[in-house]
Amino acid sequence: MSKTNPDELRKEAHVEENKELNIWEAMIPVIALVGMLAYNVFVFGDEAIGGSNQFILLMGGAVAAIVGFLNKVSYTTMLAEVAENIKSTTGALLILLLVGSLAGTWLISGVIPAMIYYGLQILNPTIFLAACVVICAIISIATGSSWTTSATVGIALIGIGEALGISLGMTAGAVLSGAYFGDKMSPLSDTTNLAPAMAGGNLFDHIKYMFLTTVPTISITLVVFIILGFTIDTTGSADTAAILNDIDATFNIHGWLFIVPIVVIALIIKKTPPLAALLIGTLLGGVFALIFQPDIVAGLTNSKELTFESGYKGIMNAITVETNVATDNPALNDLFTGKGMEGMLGTIWLIMCAMFFGGIMDGIGALSRITKSLLQMAKSTFGLFASTVGSCLALNITASDQYLAIVIPGKMFSQAYKDKGLDPTNLSRTLEDSGTVTSVLIPWNTCGAYHSGVLGVSVGEYFLYAIFNWLSPIMTLIFAAFQIKIKQLVIAD
Repeated sequence: MSKTNPDELRKEAHVEENKELNIWEAMIPVIALVGMLAYNVFVFGDEAIGGSNQFILLMGGAVAAIVGFLNKVSYTTMLAEVAENIKSTTGALLILLLVGSLAGTWLISGVIPAMIYYGLQILNPTIFLAACVVICAIISIATGSSWTTSATVGIALIGIGEALGISLGMTAGAVLSGAYFGDKMSPLSDTTNLAPAMAGGNLFDHIKYMFLTTVPTISITLVVFIILGFTIDTTGSADTAAILNDIDATFNIHGWLFIVPIVVIALIIKKTPPLAALLIGTLLGGVFALIFQPDIVAGLTNSKELTFESGYKGIMNAITVETNVATDNPALNDLFTGKGMEGMLGTIWLIMCAMFFGGIMDGIGALSRITKSLLQMAKSTFGLFASTVGSCLALNITASDQYLAIVIPGKMFSQAYKDKGLDPTNLSRTLEDSGTVTSVLIPWNTCGAYHSGVLGVSVGEYFLYAIFNWLSPIMTLIFAAFQIKIKQLVIAD
């Protein structure tokens, strides 16, 4: 028999209740945190995520601790909750490290370049906009980064669209729709790992559950762009020969390389533990690198030929630290840069600092008080989903960072979803549907500022055409309003 008793769920979640804490005291750390984050992003801009935001999270935790001390909560209690919170993210942190290692070997083996190579060949002037969505989706899934996709292939597609006489806003909207679809659905994406970590769910369960809202959203997006493609006049041709030649000249592109991602996908379908699937994918990528790209592997260690020592060192470098595969195309050089496990340390740092803030908030009873108040206002399941969406949008606007729009609502709402008897995947999906994808729609958000600057198109120009991005939160609210595929929490006896 299953059970969804709120008292039992609260006990398992280790959420502390402080009877003396009122809602205004509970909100003091949140208000202070948002204020400090907003100013910090204003000062540091895109560089805020490099470390200063993490420290601000610690400062937010310090404010919460002061509130706790004033309400007679012991240091031991607060520290115990911090330890419990960090412990709960152990699996997610290890997955992040393996995601970094997998991305490294998939780059030097040619798996990611092969995806890009074949993806670019589906371009056709008549369906150029829809092709932009598909290409950017493929590349973003392969790399796990909307930023990298925008800064490389995105720039090329903007140039092609301009040559065809297509509105820059349309092309940018198509690029970002595909890039954020891929970013959202890729297990290599840091936000895709971050959302279930904050909600208390599983990475691959999270990705599978996102298909329910994401497939209809991207399908509508593609239909709209196909219609637009047939209603606008295009001139010239979409010439990607130079990019394709540069990729082909650098890597040995073979269809056999797709064996690696197919094996990993099969393992995921077979419900292999994520850590095992990612480790196998990493090792297979390393083997295929030695077979198909021996010159690249040797070149990573400045060796003229592949030996056992240079091969071992080259693979280990790709797994652990930043590696670069040089081409004759500067844009591709940015795309063909892997950061390995080292590249995930920033996100891990962010998670641990967020767990400190969340742990202190748990320990003083603030999260319990806030979630109770939210549940009183959100009487229905739809109200809870709507509150989550609203919080994510508000933080994207005020804190100006997509990571914080996932971290803070994720931690604050996790217990509320459990109290409603809802599985954590409901929360993690909503965080991505509203926190990740809408960040690019806000000019002063780090994502909006970055993509606008890189593509040379203002947010106002592409806002309407970034269909996937503004339609995603609407879709998740539609599913909630009509109770479509709302997964209930099941706890075995």
